[in-house]
Amino acid sequence: MKKPIWISGMLAASMLAVTCQVSRQNSQGTTQTPASQTVETVPAFTANPSPAHLTPEQSLKSFRLPKGYHLELVASEPMIHEPVAVAWDGNARMYVVEMNTYMQDVDGSHEHDPVSRVMLLEDTDNDGKMDKSSVFIDKLVLPRMLLCVGHELLVNETDTYDIYSYKDTNGDGVADQKKPVFNPGKKAPGNLEHQRSGLDWNLDNWIYVTVDPVRFRYTNGMLKADSIPSGSGGQWGLTHDNYGRLYFSSAGGEVPALGFQINPMYGRLEFRDQYSEEFNAVWPIIKTPDVQGGVQRIRTTDTTLNHFTASCGQVIFRGDRLPLDLSGDLLISEPVGRLIRRAKVSNKAGKTMLENAYQKEEFIASTDMNFRAVNMYTGPDGCLYIVDMNRGIIQEGNWTREDSYLRPQITRLGLDKNIQHGRIYRLVHDGLKPGPKPQMLDESSNKLVTYLEHANGWWRDNAQKELIVRNDQSVVPALNAMATGQKPVSALGRLHALWTLEGLNAIDKTVILKALTDEDAQVRRAGILLGEPYLKQNDESLLARLGDLKTDPSFDVRTQLVLSLSYSSLPKAKSLAQEIIALASGNEMVARAQKSLDKNEDVKKFGRRLGSLDETDRKLVLNGSTIYKSLCTTCHGSDGKGLESKAAPPLMGSQRVRNRNKEIAIRILLHGLSGPIDGQTYPDVMPAMGANDDEWLASVLSYIRYEFGNNQNPGIRPADVKTVRQRTAGREKPWTLDELVEPTQK
Repeated sequence: MKKPIWISGMLAASMLAVTCQVSRQNSQGTTQTPASQTVETVPAFTANPSPAHLTPEQSLKSFRLPKGYHLELVASEPMIHEPVAVAWDGNARMYVVEMNTYMQDVDGSHEHDPVSRVMLLEDTDNDGKMDKSSVFIDKLVLPRMLLCVGHELLVNETDTYDIYSYKDTNGDGVADQKKPVFNPGKKAPGNLEHQRSGLDWNLDNWIYVTVDPVRFRYTNGMLKADSIPSGSGGQWGLTHDNYGRLYFSSAGGEVPALGFQINPMYGRLEFRDQYSEEFNAVWPIIKTPDVQGGVQRIRTTDTTLNHFTASCGQVIFRGDRLPLDLSGDLLISEPVGRLIRRAKVSNKAGKTMLENAYQKEEFIASTDMNFRAVNMYTGPDGCLYIVDMNRGIIQEGNWTREDSYLRPQITRLGLDKNIQHGRIYRLVHDGLKPGPKPQMLDESSNKLVTYLEHANGWWRDNAQKELIVRNDQSVVPALNAMATGQKPVSALGRLHALWTLEGLNAIDKTVILKALTDEDAQVRRAGILLGEPYLKQNDESLLARLGDLKTDPSFDVRTQLVLSLSYSSLPKAKSLAQEIIALASGNEMVARAQKSLDKNEDVKKFGRRLGSLDETDRKLVLNGSTIYKSLCTTCHGSDGKGLESKAAPPLMGSQRVRNRNKEIAIRILLHGLSGPIDGQTYPDVMPAMGANDDEWLASVLSYIRYEFGNNQNPGIRPADVKTVRQRTAGREKPWTLDELVEPTQK
């Protein structure tokens, strides 16, 4: 049985049912009792699951879900193959990205051949299942991002930064018009798993992506890029909540969720306790031997994945046709574990926290070894949609090489044979009927305005986007009435009205000032954000009004004040920010926001890599650079690769430079190094530099480790040098390599 940690309402004790959630009124007025009991037709654990491919009907019987929830098939092969992402236009036509060349064998042969597609699917009889399809775009190289804007579809492919707009001008379901909307003409580096994803049009009208340090603005049919100094992070998957908070994930870093404390434009901010270590553990219901992390990522008790290793495709559910207690939850896919995590999101004094909704169990899990959910979405009908590649191999070729742990598991189970399938599922619930199909592309702008307070976040987002794409200024009076409360609407309605005005370049200072006094904290926070252009102009009247919020009861508001005030160069703004921090003494979120801003400024000044270092380490690296370039280049070369004369060994890539054991490098610099190095004999010994003080030595070593060792933590402090100096005080001759390191580290 499921065992919810987070439960809204009173608990009823029972020896038979561990917990159950009390009835609550859903948005359609139907009383629901979302029980925690799972459907018992699927066993809690299957020790020897079959790797055989299942039909869609068989797969539907493989899922273990909370009672009342059911999965329905929306589309499958042969209509679609290898789906990885979807997007709906304003009339709920679904565009499906197919990566048709992804891992078609264990070697990943022909992966970059231009034969992938974007399919266009339609449900013509409104039964929830797609019954009409066409190849909207073909001959693509692993398309990875898409976004609907009006009657056009924006698409990005793997290995390129270019983004194109595609349009069907004659209604045959096939794109016949293509134009560039972002065209830097540069090849995107990196493994295809480590390239960007997203194109998420957020509440603030910026379009965000993962990986690359950039966001976009859609203006006059083109995407205009804006730099994110500290980068956005993340990998495959990006989502936002009702208030524009972004949620990233990193499969490579085994980090299920990150980047959700502040907008990446202000820098990076993570808390060690934003979720517990237990949150990282996952709970499959089948053995999962095909884990790229090897035995350290498998529980010895039952051969199941023990930690997130492929987190992706996350979504904040914002629909209105599933139980209310699911709204606002973060869902994270773990395709290696064949499961989907449900995380409860809470706000503790301005800090966002995550917690597994269940104890040692998952929201959705499958016994189908080919269930590979890679993306999830809130749909136009208010339900949850799941994109399942439904394939044997989910890891890219870099992790399936002949010497890998994973390859024998794949071939033993025959997983490499399960290709060219794919499913799209819809999650529904007993007693809740999926919502109606939108017709936004055919409706008037005035009608779209009414959707800005729709109960389904998909409708609100897409109405806002469509109004901005149309640039219809005739709706500005209606938007002003909503934003200022002249027309009574929900707080979410006011929020979307404000940002729609901003997207239409029609918001004025009066409306912003009104938002600062709104009864809803998130509207007040939006007012601060919308005031940033005025802060950049050092508007003193706005600054004075912001001062009225310095003791706001919401720490979200106070945190946003600190972040936004950084855009003003006025001394009053700096003083106000410090006063806000002082008044919020003891609040971790407000204080850390300022530190993130400071680090972000360092990145702007020194560049992303150097700016990410602590000030002390950065100073040592900069000082060491000066010393190295004036003294050490004559032997080791300016690039650290040595000289043709081979006067001294190269530093670039040296194990002594890259080694996590800082003491080895310190000993060499203190007392010198002699003898053969890496099989090469040099004409002279490395001279001892111990006559220089500890800070001098720490500076040189910090620079060498930073520049030539690719160390994430290159810093060697004077105290480190002092400790080693004292420990080796009696040393009077250079070290040999054999004295310093183990044979495998030479």
